Amino acid sequence: MSQSPSYEPPRFIAIEGPMRVGKSTLAKLLAEHLDAAVLSDVEDNPFLDRFYRDQPGAGFAAQLYFLIERFKQWRALDLAGPARRMVISDYLFEKDKIYAYLNLNDAELRLYEQYYGLLAEQLPIPDLVIYLEAKPETLRVRIGRKNAPTERKVSGEYLEELVQAYGHFFHHYKSSDLLIVETSELDFVSRRADFEELLNRLRQPVRGTEYFLPLRSANAD
Repeated sequence: MSQSPSYEPPRFIAIEGPMRVGKSTLAKLLAEHLDAAVLSDVEDNPFLDRFYRDQPGAGFAAQLYFLIERFKQWRALDLAGPARRMVISDYLFEKDKIYAYLNLNDAELRLYEQYYGLLAEQLPIPDLVIYLEAKPETLRVRIGRKNAPTERKVSGEYLEELVQAYGHFFHHYKSSDLLIVETSELDFVSRRADFEELLNRLRQPVRGTEYFLPLRSANAD
């Protein structure tokens, strides 16, 4: 499918969603087909294990580490450079606040918000955000398949709270054009048709908040 004649594709796309929803996988697939650079989220947080073991103060230390490292990544982006290459980030900087509101107490949150406000105003805003949704039970299955030691410590209650927090955040999200994709029944790796449909959708403009509904799902209804 060819893109609309007057449509200028987004140059900066951020993909977001709860853990194990498939952000990194989709970012890499899209980058391969769109000749884009990939920006990957921070993974080596030295405070994360202490946070999962409920050590006092570890939540704030882990959150501040993520905030600073993510800021440095986004601050280094050269979106106005001569190459003008598309960039696909497998996370949205603003998502940092979702976890902060879940994990920090009131006093920590007040201090965190001061740091966040100072840093966020210096960063670029994505042209398009792709929000990947999935049911908590689907995410739990994917977490089990990944078998990452730290993620095995995530409780079902916390996972449900995280999914609800993401839903609330993106229900009110207005900073960029937003494409919402429910992934519980999709498999962009194993089912090529799922990915091709999404790729074709991205060749058309997204205005405001829109939903991606594959033809397979639409026909099933």
